[in-house]
Amino acid sequence: MSYLNSISEFLQESSQTKNLKAIKKLHCHLLTTGLLFSNFSFQSKLILSYTTCLDKKTSLKTLNDCFKFMDHRNPLPFNVLISDFCRNGFTFWGLKTFSFMHVNSVCLDNYSLCSSLKASSSIKDVIFGKQVHVHVIKSGFLSSVFVGSALIDLYAKSSSVGDARVVFDEIPVKNSVCANALLSGYCEAKLWDEVLELVRLMMPALKLEYDNFTLSAMLRACAGLSGNEFGRQVHAYLIRKFDDMVNDVFVQSSLIEMYGKCGLVWKALQVFDLAGHELGGERSKDVVLWTSMLGVYGRNGHFNEVIQLFKAMLIAGTEPDRVAFVTVISACGHTGQVKLGVEYFESMIRDYKLDPGPEHYSCLVDLHCRAGELDKAWKLINEMLHKRHGSDSVSMWGALLSSCYDHGNFELGKLAAQKALELDPQNVGVYVMLSNLYAKFNMWDEIGQLREVMKQKGLKKDVGCSWIEVSTSMR
Repeated sequence: MSYLNSISEFLQESSQTKNLKAIKKLHCHLLTTGLLFSNFSFQSKLILSYTTCLDKKTSLKTLNDCFKFMDHRNPLPFNVLISDFCRNGFTFWGLKTFSFMHVNSVCLDNYSLCSSLKASSSIKDVIFGKQVHVHVIKSGFLSSVFVGSALIDLYAKSSSVGDARVVFDEIPVKNSVCANALLSGYCEAKLWDEVLELVRLMMPALKLEYDNFTLSAMLRACAGLSGNEFGRQVHAYLIRKFDDMVNDVFVQSSLIEMYGKCGLVWKALQVFDLAGHELGGERSKDVVLWTSMLGVYGRNGHFNEVIQLFKAMLIAGTEPDRVAFVTVISACGHTGQVKLGVEYFESMIRDYKLDPGPEHYSCLVDLHCRAGELDKAWKLINEMLHKRHGSDSVSMWGALLSSCYDHGNFELGKLAAQKALELDPQNVGVYVMLSNLYAKFNMWDEIGQLREVMKQKGLKKDVGCSWIEVSTSMR
């Protein structure tokens, strides 16, 4: 056994160091001793090692040569190889292996079909996935709920939720996995009504039980629709049916965010506090829960509470993530605490080794703009232009433009608008802010010209809307 382990370790080390000569010598040894034909694991690891060391063209030839020595009557070694390729980030070669199996009449079973569909999903190759779908229909594998779930997942992650729903309806025997895959697609597309429609269909009609993922999707839909009453019913169902709800941080965070988006900050805080109590105190709270509660405070204008909660998070020993820093720096800007906001930004880099993104710089620019420090904001944006986030600085120019309007700085505001429109010529918001700036200085001719430009480009100001919850219930 130690001999076989040594071979595996040698192959792994040779792959990491890209020692092609050593891999070839071991290949010869495995051929002469017969081990290559008696151990599927060696076949898979050897091919994986070649793929790591060679370029794509040479790898393809080597792959085909290795396939010739494999038993085409047995799909197991090919399935192992597809799995290893996908697990190690070589999705392309996993799909090539599947194609070889199909062309050379190697039996395609549930495992190979599911693995290939998962690989297609990971790289969003919906074209290859559709080709597999055709084979699934022809071979009758759509009766397999596992293959059907993999197909739904592929279409859902590729933003083809209509195709995902068609597959879901065609599967003769459904389970919660395929239903959750479709729910995930609906949530990503923000089709909240469809989420609730499917959820209502699951229990009575399809006899499918709700699990934690289903309930998280329901809570996301309630948040998206501001469905306060239905969200409360989901919460009650969670308490009734799931004793270990407090151990699922994602369900807890979904509850917090749902109440927050419905404007019920105190209910979100109740869930947050209960999570800490049940899990054994403040230190037991996950960073996801802290970040969710920070977001609730921030979205509802409780900016002082954001800063206080962030300080409590640090005292509790939980390391903040990038999202938490965005929320707290933004809160510092709204409360006029410029020095504290800059300190948090510097601490993010210095103490937590987090690389600030465009969203962090946007908050920092907004921080200076709200304090009337337009020159500092201008300097900061120019600094960003020399970094990789320069192409994402539209929001920064927008913040500067808005601040220039507030402080009556016409020249700088006009320049900020020009910079923003160079990056995003179709940004209606920038045109509207620039129009407001012109109006402040009674430049009506310029406003007319601006409206003509918008008309020529087919741009229209977004119309606001709102809604209220009328009637909804959970059965």
